[in-house]
Amino acid sequence: MKLTVVGGGSTYTPELIDGFARLRDTLPVAELVLVDPAAERLELVGGLARRIFARQGHPGRIVTTADLDAGVEGADAVLLQLRVGGQAARQQDETWPLECGCVGQETTGAGGLAKALRTVPVVLDIAERVRRANPNAWIIDFTNPVGIVTRALLQAGHRAVGLCNVAIGFQRKFAALLGTAPQDIHLDHVGLNHLTWETGVRLGGPEGEDVLPQLLARHGDTIAGELRLPRPLLDRLGVVPSYYLRYYYAHDAVVRELRTKPSRAAEVAEMERQLLEMYGDPALDEKPALLAQRGGAYYSEAAVDLAAALLGGAGSPYQVVNTANRGTLPFLPDDAVIEVQAAVGPKGPVPLPVPALGPLYAGLVANVTAYEDLALRAALHGGRDRVCQALLAHPLIGQYEYAEELTDRLIAHNREHLAWA
Repeated sequence: MKLTVVGGGSTYTPELIDGFARLRDTLPVAELVLVDPAAERLELVGGLARRIFARQGHPGRIVTTADLDAGVEGADAVLLQLRVGGQAARQQDETWPLECGCVGQETTGAGGLAKALRTVPVVLDIAERVRRANPNAWIIDFTNPVGIVTRALLQAGHRAVGLCNVAIGFQRKFAALLGTAPQDIHLDHVGLNHLTWETGVRLGGPEGEDVLPQLLARHGDTIAGELRLPRPLLDRLGVVPSYYLRYYYAHDAVVRELRTKPSRAAEVAEMERQLLEMYGDPALDEKPALLAQRGGAYYSEAAVDLAAALLGGAGSPYQVVNTANRGTLPFLPDDAVIEVQAAVGPKGPVPLPVPALGPLYAGLVANVTAYEDLALRAALHGGRDRVCQALLAHPLIGQYEYAEELTDRLIAHNREHLAWA
């Protein structure tokens, strides 16, 4: 089996390598190709990757290359984890929206739109080259904003599934709080990428006992603290929102907070500098502890599980993925991309039935889906008017004056990445 990671020079990659090494019985990889145009980073990451495989006795071969076409040739699955514009672009995404009083964040709001505009054309080009190399290859997208990027891939007819680590993170946290194994926890996870709620926590599978009420009663303070949301809000909702809902439920407080501290992009850039220095140490043959602070917790386990299921291996039968709605949420278009539990196999994911969402959740999901539709149109076709319409539709922006000013700032900061600007 051959797997290719596009963006293989990312400091995330050793997390992925560690998962491939540990879980080789689930996903037996004979050849793993890391593709990245950044030669120096790729050499450091590739060297550590080989040492991790050697330490754990993995027999697979690791290849590094800057040649995308050679890297994807014959691949059974291609994982996308790229960042167009690097941390410098992320720094901009997280700062200029704050100047207008809006959240500065790399996956939602105006910053998220900027990332989508930079990313979608690049990903679609990569996907076409994957299709030419092997039309049966699966594309697993971990590149943010996952929902918009996955929708672009599916609309273009690619065999694609979007992946996020929010659900697997909740699964691990809830299992620890309940004193049970992660595989015993099945989440009723519903919404859009980075806009989801855990509406049930079931023991043993989709039909298992829902212990969410007991979980909130016993551990609500702990969960609320980790989400940085007030406990009374969780009690009122009766569900567990993802931490990205804080941008919606506490928008103004988050803006005030972000204005008083260094950006996450600056923190990550410093971490990356330290990590790359560590990766260059020939004695290092395991992922360093610092990598846990970089983000992407449990990404490797989720990626291995998904790839194994898609390729007919030993992956879990039910997984949280980003895939086409196809009537699962009846108030959304069929081609909207939702994030839900699905039965996953070689033919792709099939969403499990979802209980009707109340208006508190369905209204926000519908609103953000409309924004994502407009955002994708702007990414595919360009134009100032399309960008402004997407910003006007976003519930974190909405006001005409903000949308106009943010449009100008977005284009000014991203002109080098926008062919139409």
